[in-house]
Amino acid sequence: MNVTAIKTHKITSKDTDLFAILDKYLPKLEENSVVVVTSKIISIIEGRTVPMGSKSKDELIEEESQRFLPRDENKWHVGLTVARDNLVASAGIDESNGNGSYILWPKDPQKNANEIREYLVKKCNVKNVGVVVTDSKTTPLRWGTTGFSLAHSGFAAVRDYIGKPDIFGRKMEYTKLNVADSIASMAVLAMGEGEEQQPIAIVDDLKDVEFQDRNPSEQELKELQIHLDEDLYSVFLKNAPWKKGRQP
Repeated sequence: MNVTAIKTHKITSKDTDLFAILDKYLPKLEENSVVVVTSKIISIIEGRTVPMGSKSKDELIEEESQRFLPRDENKWHVGLTVARDNLVASAGIDESNGNGSYILWPKDPQKNANEIREYLVKKCNVKNVGVVVTDSKTTPLRWGTTGFSLAHSGFAAVRDYIGKPDIFGRKMEYTKLNVADSIASMAVLAMGEGEEQQPIAIVDDLKDVEFQDRNPSEQELKELQIHLDEDLYSVFLKNAPWKKGRQP
């Protein structure tokens, strides 16, 4: 597996065309490659930014989340939220590399992933190309952030091992490998989180990734989510003193 991060110019509000940026910086793609794009540059291009001082971060967190815990409930003054069915800090709202603005998540990252894949298929004359739109998250009881997939297209996002034997013939009961998050995590490691200025990456020489020459179906997207009652961490999530956000 190869991961190549791509350096670009500083993406700012002056940039209005994501495909022009892809045209400028992406090399010719080979079959069975995955293009990874950080959600931050998509948001900047879409104008999903709010100048600091025009609204408080607490207001934005409430607007962008489904559920939230007030920021003053932890020593780091960071809001823990559920946003778009993801447990993340601050509903994905970021201040880094925003040049004085809060950067929100893209309006519809799945639509972005689908459109990027369709564009690359035509532009590069390839059948199988994957796309992942990324952001970063923290993990309970662990320092540091890791990348995760906010949206994907062009490959099966989950590899199901349930009912399959392990090396001693014992059938697995619960294991599913999240392929999309695994690719996102490796790509974010290569792209960096600070001043690297590498918002795009190409992942190739991928083995055992099931490419699909289409966008994911609604059913496949639903299968990525776990109902709260079935989640391993439901005992914590259900008993947290959540405040209701404004997102459905």
